[in-house]
Amino acid sequence: MQLIKTWAQLVLFNRSFLWILLFINIIGTVYGYDWYMWQLEITEPIFWIFVPDSPTASLFFCFAIIGWLLNTNFKLFEALAVMTLVKYGVWAVVMNLLTLKEIGTIGAAGWMLVVSHSAMALQAVLYWKKYAFGMLSIVLAGIWTVHNDIIDYVFGQMPIYGDLMKYMDKIGYFTFWLSIACIALAVWNWKRRHKVVTEPS
Repeated sequence: MQLIKTWAQLVLFNRSFLWILLFINIIGTVYGYDWYMWQLEITEPIFWIFVPDSPTASLFFCFAIIGWLLNTNFKLFEALAVMTLVKYGVWAVVMNLLTLKEIGTIGAAGWMLVVSHSAMALQAVLYWKKYAFGMLSIVLAGIWTVHNDIIDYVFGQMPIYGDLMKYMDKIGYFTFWLSIACIALAVWNWKRRHKVVTEPS
C-alpha cells in the first residue's frame, strides 16, 4: 500500500502531469463557463461572477497549479480551490442524483456532470500535501464561499435545476452546511500541516 501511495504521489507531483492537469482544468473551465452562458444572459451583470460556480472553482485550481509549476504557492487560490472544488463537486453530484430520483433520468449529459464533478472534488483531495495556505487565506476563502451562498439563495442566483427549484429552501440549507464542512476541511488541512512542521524531529 505504501509503495502504491508513493508511486501515486510521484505521478501527481510530476511536472509533466501537472501540465496535463492544468490543460484539462482549463478546458473544463472554458466548457463550464459556456455551459452557464444561457443563465448569465438572464442574470443582472452585478451577479455574473457568482453564477458559474463550478468553472470558477476549477479556475481557482488552475491558478494553484500554475503556482506549483512556478515552484511557488498562490495560497489564496489554493484555499479557494480546495473549498470550492470539494463543495461544488459534491453539490453537483448530489443535485444530479436528486434529479435522477425526481424524474427517473438525467441522460448522458447528467452522467457526464456526475463524473466530471466527482473528479473535481477528488483532485482537490489528491493534492492535500501540496497546499501551503495559512489561516488568512482560509478566512478570505471562507468569506467568499459563504458570501456566494448568500448571493445564490438570498438573492436567487443559484444554478437553475428546473425540476429541483421547488426544493430550493432545502437545497440552500444543505449548501450552507456543505460550505461550512469545506471550510472545516481547509482548516483541518492547515492544522495537519502546522502540526507536522512544529513536531520535534
